[in-house]
Amino acid sequence: MFLFPFFVRKRNLLNWANFISQCINGLVLGALLALISSGLTIIYGTLGVMNLAHGALFMLGGYAGWLTYAHTQSFALAVLGGSLFTLLAGLVIERGLIRFFYQRPHEDQILVTFGLGIVLVELVRLAFGSLSQSIPAPSWATGITSFGFMLYPTYRLVVVGIVSLMLTLLWAVLYRTRLGMIVRAGIEDAVMVDMLGINVQRVFMAVFGIGAMAAGFAGIINTPVTPITPDIGSDILVEALVVVVIGGVGSFPGAVLGGLVAGEILSITAMFDPAYSQVMLFVVMTLVLFIRPYGLLGHRGRA
Repeated sequence: MFLFPFFVRKRNLLNWANFISQCINGLVLGALLALISSGLTIIYGTLGVMNLAHGALFMLGGYAGWLTYAHTQSFALAVLGGSLFTLLAGLVIERGLIRFFYQRPHEDQILVTFGLGIVLVELVRLAFGSLSQSIPAPSWATGITSFGFMLYPTYRLVVVGIVSLMLTLLWAVLYRTRLGMIVRAGIEDAVMVDMLGINVQRVFMAVFGIGAMAAGFAGIINTPVTPITPDIGSDILVEALVVVVIGGVGSFPGAVLGGLVAGEILSITAMFDPAYSQVMLFVVMTLVLFIRPYGLLGHRGRA
């Protein structure tokens, strides 16, 4: 009888530790979704193309980083090499394929990017097989961090910091540079920007490359957490699309907010029943569309 309050307190402490751990998991997942979705929403907001190959670019970045690590044994070079590879891949894809579909119906754009995603997945499967691959976390980010009442993997906390820096960099490019000013102007009126003598086609190419790099970068830093397979981009793409809808199509701050909201929904729901995590995400998306059809931070007419 005297031990009963002790066990109650211990059980409550474990429950709270589990809940907080899931909240941090949601923050990690949300940060990754925010980064992936920011690239997706920048591309759609500027080019008007819903890039359904974005999940494949996430996967491609992970494999490029893994291949670089296999040859250099350097996590930093893996991140750099994978990011540059997806940037280059984005530039090539935009010049070689996407630019021919700007004036085509949205159905054509969806079909061609969806098909491109399938081609990229099957090429990677042909080259590396279907077995999962992973990159170890850097030595300075291994181990666990103690919060006193719980332990948590250090690298997952580092991921939040890395993604925050990358999102800050993207924000600075969009809101503090001439390129960003042109991009935001192009979102509102691409014809007027073209009339001012600015080469909109080069801007579009740069935007697609930056969006692809954001997805590839996320794929690399996620690899120590979740091993990559050729099909890993499929679920990520669906979740990223939901994030864009929740946050607001074409809104960079909306992508960040939507990613954080989606991450917490998926993680906390999984604590009770993993089978309903995706269901709850779509329920929240539906509620947002009922209340604000253009998303939490989107603008009327953008969606």
